[in-house]
Amino acid sequence: MRNTTSNVEAKKHMGEKEKVEVDRSSAYLLLHPMHTVLVSCVDKNGEPNIITLAWAMPTSIDPPMVAVSIAPARRSHALIEETGEFVVNIPTMDILDETMFCGTKSGRTHDKFKETGLTPLPAERVKAPLIRECVAHLECKLRSQISTGDHTIFVGEVVRARADENAFKRTYSTKRAKMIFHLGGNRFATLKQRTSRPKRLVRR
Repeated sequence: MRNTTSNVEAKKHMGEKEKVEVDRSSAYLLLHPMHTVLVSCVDKNGEPNIITLAWAMPTSIDPPMVAVSIAPARRSHALIEETGEFVVNIPTMDILDETMFCGTKSGRTHDKFKETGLTPLPAERVKAPLIRECVAHLECKLRSQISTGDHTIFVGEVVRARADENAFKRTYSTKRAKMIFHLGGNRFATLKQRTSRPKRLVRR
C-alpha cells in the first residue's frame, strides 16, 4: 500500500496526469478531431444529395482507395449502394454553416444544394456532382462495403482527383485552405498557419 501511494505521488511530481474513465459509447471521440468532408451522391434519376462526414480515410495508395463510414438510416447510404459511386469533397471553414446543415438535415426532406446555396458541378468520371465551393474533390467508384456495427464502410477507388492549385501543392496550404476538423457535437476547429517538423529524425 505504501509503495502504491509512493508511485502515485512520484507520477504527480513528474507531471504525469491521471487518466479518467471514458464511457465506451464516447470512445470514438478520443480519435477526434477528424477531418470533415462533404460526400455527394445521386439517385438513379440523377437527383443529388450531400452528407457531412468526419469518418473518412485513405485505405490504399496503389490503387488509390478511400473509405467513408455511413449509418444505414442515412439517405446517402441507399444512394451509394444504388449507384455504386460518390464524390468526397473537401470543405473549408468558409462554408462551415453549409457543412453543418448538410450533416444535420435529411436529403429525404431537404434539397441541400438549393437550401445551402452550394453549387453542383459535373464530375468527369462519375454521375455524382462536385461541390464548387470545396477546395478538392475525389471522384470514387464503389469497390467494396462492409457492415461494422451500426455503420457501413464504403470503400471507393479514386478514379479522378482535383484540387485548387492555390490551396494544394503536394500538401495543403494552411494559410489558404482552412480545413474543418470535427471535435464532436457542433464544435469544430481548424489548423494554425504555422507548421512543425520533428526536431530529431529517426534514421533506420
